[in-house]
Amino acid sequence: MNPEISRRWQWLAIIIVLGFVIWLLSPVLTPFMIGALLAYMADPLADRLERWGLGRTLAVSIVFTLMVLVVAGILLLLVPLIERQVVRLIGSLPRYVEWTRDVAFPWLQAHLHLRPGSFDVDSIIKALQTNIGSVGSIAAATLAKVSKSGFGIVLWLTNLVLIPVVTFYLLRDWDVMVARLDRMLPRRQRPTIVRLANESNQVLGAFVRGQLLVMVALGIIYGVGLALIGLSVGPLIGMVAGLLSFVPYLGFIIGLVAALIAVMVQYGDWLHLGLLAIVFAVGQMMEGYVLVPKLVGDKIGLHPVAVMFAVLAGGYLFGFFGILLALPVAAVIMVLLRYGYERYQQSDLYGGDDTVILPDGSHGKTLPDDRREGAD
Repeated sequence: MNPEISRRWQWLAIIIVLGFVIWLLSPVLTPFMIGALLAYMADPLADRLERWGLGRTLAVSIVFTLMVLVVAGILLLLVPLIERQVVRLIGSLPRYVEWTRDVAFPWLQAHLHLRPGSFDVDSIIKALQTNIGSVGSIAAATLAKVSKSGFGIVLWLTNLVLIPVVTFYLLRDWDVMVARLDRMLPRRQRPTIVRLANESNQVLGAFVRGQLLVMVALGIIYGVGLALIGLSVGPLIGMVAGLLSFVPYLGFIIGLVAALIAVMVQYGDWLHLGLLAIVFAVGQMMEGYVLVPKLVGDKIGLHPVAVMFAVLAGGYLFGFFGILLALPVAAVIMVLLRYGYERYQQSDLYGGDDTVILPDGSHGKTLPDDRREGAD
């Protein structure tokens, strides 16, 4: 067998084995994945402090302290807000049920030309109550089981403690680990691997740091906007819409539908519907023309359908760990696919032996040696 082909098969086998090991260990990898993401996000700031003359440990300690303070501040701000919003939502549930029974179902029957009684409101409410009750009992039983299990509590607390510990040590040793990985690379393939790693780093940096800022900004825009028009659960809807905005259009659609229902229940007039449309129009314009171009850019290059598939596939294969890993892995795969397509365009399979890719991306024919010398 050709040595080059043999090496490729070896690399493929290594990748398959590595993927299988990750799949087996996915239940315990979540805190390490979260810690690695936090360390990756904070490493540029630590590097900047190092360039200002601070030692690595001191720089990492400062950055880590800032991260802890930011997380603690966010929790102190959001937890009471979310609690108040959930209480308001629960208190408004009878109004939502009444609106569904007296307004939404009759409107659907009239416009969809359904026979009377197509929506049996009482049966639907009873089914919802039954299912909610069963879900509550299952959750209570699960919680009781976990609380009785000392191992379950220890595991949960261990994961909670592991995240900051893993973050600190990975952040402290980040440059050392990168240097060791560089020394482990095959010397012949090192330039190509370094090039792909740099491109992947640009893509991941744009996604992890930029998209997180976009999510926070959209949550604030939607939450503040819905609160200003007087929607009682507006901040909660805005936070959910911002959190889901990492999947294109998902946060916008879910937030808009939820806000429409909330406005119809609370006000039911055209004025607030118009104000609601303005809030989401402003959010979309800010996302499309300011936030994404400035914070994320066009480095990721993932189609919205590819994003949705990556999130669903990651969640199905690896659970919550897979959801965390889905889009970064998909972004790296896009870098590899672009490189593979570039190599394919330069291969004989694409254009034949006499076709080359010109610097402007067009295709041309190679000249025989004698004609090339004459042209020179």
